[in-house]
Amino acid sequence: MITINRLNKWYGDFHVLRDIDLEVAKGERIVICGPSGSGKSTLIRCINHLERHQQGDITVGGVHMTNDIKRIEQIRRNVGMVFQHFNLFPHLTVLENCCLSPIWVQKKPRREAEKTAMEYLERVRIANQAQKYPGQLSGGQQQRVAIARALCMHPQVMLFDEPTSALDPEMIKEVLDVMIELAREGMTMLCVTHEMGFAKTVADRVIFMDEGQIVESAPPQELFNNPQSPRTKEFLSQILGH
Repeated sequence: MITINRLNKWYGDFHVLRDIDLEVAKGERIVICGPSGSGKSTLIRCINHLERHQQGDITVGGVHMTNDIKRIEQIRRNVGMVFQHFNLFPHLTVLENCCLSPIWVQKKPRREAEKTAMEYLERVRIANQAQKYPGQLSGGQQQRVAIARALCMHPQVMLFDEPTSALDPEMIKEVLDVMIELAREGMTMLCVTHEMGFAKTVADRVIFMDEGQIVESAPPQELFNNPQSPRTKEFLSQILGH
């Protein structure tokens, strides 16, 4: 589903991604973890060209990424993204937020878009909030709306960029439960998160990144119980020890 070869990215003189190689199979669930500034979010944002890389190749669903806007749009139609801070339009209702892209990007009739949106809002257990505005919802509810909005485009891949880090502890579970359901239904997923319980539950593979490189990649039980890199051991001892 996704192939990344020798991906490099710089912010000015700062080399944020260094020779990243990654293949993601259809239906595979990958959790990416690592310290702040290790390049995790930048990596997944390169997959749908929210960040532009300077070297290397990215292919998503058989489409090779170039700077051609038509190629980029083709990839984005197949890739859903859920952000740390929801990124909902505050002046639109929940239903309108979910219908916006299907109507404007996919040219769907409004009635069809609304029917699809209500189905996905039902799926994330928030259909009763459809006529409210984002500011009237809790953080956990807003993040579930953001997930429903991404699903309305029928993506082949879902990218999650620290989807629970802005939430209060009691709201984290309701978002993770939705993500676990998606994973069990076979959605291809890449998730940047420090929720190691989630990783153990759903991930086929956990990737540890540090200083812009993939240091280690293994199934969760293997990575957590027997990390090979001293840097991975140090990181896990810090986050699993609390």
